[in-house]
Amino acid sequence: MMKRNFSSLAIRVVSVLVLAFGAGSLAQGQVHFNGSIHDYTSSSVSGGPWELHGAWILDARPASGKADFSIDMTMSNYGTTNGAIDLTKPGNTPHVHHIVLKNATIQWNMDGCPSFPSPTNNTSGFQFTGPVNLLTGNGQPAPFDPAPPQSQLTVCVTGVTGEAGSVTFSNITLELGAPASKHFGVGTVIHGVVTNPQPLVGENWRGDH
Repeated sequence: MMKRNFSSLAIRVVSVLVLAFGAGSLAQGQVHFNGSIHDYTSSSVSGGPWELHGAWILDARPASGKADFSIDMTMSNYGTTNGAIDLTKPGNTPHVHHIVLKNATIQWNMDGCPSFPSPTNNTSGFQFTGPVNLLTGNGQPAPFDPAPPQSQLTVCVTGVTGEAGSVTFSNITLELGAPASKHFGVGTVIHGVVTNPQPLVGENWRGDH
């Protein structure tokens, strides 16, 4: 029963991707997403809160159930006044990170993904996780995870379905595991936006409908 439900779900997901990006894209075996992130870590992270900005790209291959993901991001914190963090002094300790995850297995569900506030219903979308292939700090192997990197990256792409004018792929979250979590924060969820959304009305990715 679980195998039949999973097969039905996978077929439905591929169907949504066909509608969203056209049969031509899937004929070439790849669907392209891109977007940006603009977020903060908590102040409990060493040196935090850190301000995060970046651009990401995602190439999904629904037929094989695999995905490639990369993000280029800037990171900076805040200066201090009398030893306390001063939010009027942003842009302190600026540096950059490049993160790449290749050939990750797509899961056609949102189980365990962070929830967004309403109206995002977190029922449509997909996710993937795996050990990163590249993780740098200012162009070199990141000191908190030297090459070859060991950190796990989980990516969730979600949105809203079932409403007129809704966007199936609108939001993205990133979460890095140890040892990178020492730098980004344990349990830190990085939020971003899909900048090439496709409005789909009445589509449902769940396999039980």
